[in-house]
Amino acid sequence: MALVLDLLRTAGAEGISRLELAERTGLTPQAVSKITARLRADGLAAEAGRRASTGGKPRTVLRLVPEAGHAVGLHLDRDELRAVLVDLTGAVVGEERTSLDLGAGPEAVVDAVAREAGALTGRVSGGGAPGGRGTDALLGIGVALPGPLDHARGVLHRVTGFPEWDGFPLRDALARRLGVPVVVDKDTNAAALGLAVAGTGGSFAYLYLGTGLGAGLVIGGSVHRGARTGAGEFGHQVVQLDGPPCGCGNRGCVEALCLAAVARGEADEAARVLGTAAGNLVALLDIDLVLLGGRTITAAPDAFVTGVTAVLDERARRVGETAVPVRIASDGVAEGAAQLVLAPLFGRADG
Repeated sequence: MALVLDLLRTAGAEGISRLELAERTGLTPQAVSKITARLRADGLAAEAGRRASTGGKPRTVLRLVPEAGHAVGLHLDRDELRAVLVDLTGAVVGEERTSLDLGAGPEAVVDAVAREAGALTGRVSGGGAPGGRGTDALLGIGVALPGPLDHARGVLHRVTGFPEWDGFPLRDALARRLGVPVVVDKDTNAAALGLAVAGTGGSFAYLYLGTGLGAGLVIGGSVHRGARTGAGEFGHQVVQLDGPPCGCGNRGCVEALCLAAVARGEADEAARVLGTAAGNLVALLDIDLVLLGGRTITAAPDAFVTGVTAVLDERARRVGETAVPVRIASDGVAEGAAQLVLAPLFGRADG
């Protein structure tokens, strides 16, 4: 069913016929008819007219019903909360934004999250049925925030600079408070998932520089989290042994060096440091693309693209390889958080 639903989603408003669904899925026409009948009964699919056939009667075309389900995506940054309500296609249909102090502790943050999520979920009539189907069902809430954390259990570890979060079961706390399914992941993983769902293919790294620095990794089209959600702790690789202390307890971390350069107003230097760390990542994973995002980068996008590109180009010349391209990516962490809920519905196991 998930594969058929995904094909309906990608077909858009033009829709797709049952025969085309059978051809693309390898299912029998009878199986497709049963699946689409169930999707129509659940309100997830509807007729979108008829299409001329090469022989016989015109084919009925089916489309996804975007408003049949919604998900909320929350981005908890160290000083800001952004919440979005999206439909089944991932289109944003509502948004809230407010200041946030992650250092205020779990109880205060859960209260703030509940208020903002409640403001959005109140727009979904019939959102009270967790995981429900039918018009306006609220499927769940995805939460993205700085790591480290355990994605499988929804438990935070010692977030750099905020030791009071260590061991806090954020997923369960929010699920009890809001009464809907909740998924928790690192902000970088959520953003990377959103980019992959939107069509960024292959293997790439999404480097997020805001109030901290991390990476989301997509390998072979799937988000790579690691066995303990530890992959992508990009900001805490040591690139200067005698460098300045970092909040994680090490010295010379790329995050500390980048943020210090930004604080001095030296975006070019921050980009050079970021490029050096990105070069390490390219050498380790042999990725196809480096994407840059986060408010610090979007404040000076040309400087960061130019600086990181220069370092990667020099590395490529030394080793005789083609340089890995560098681009700015949309800052869609909250949208990616919503995909933590939606992606499994469409057959993506990395949601």
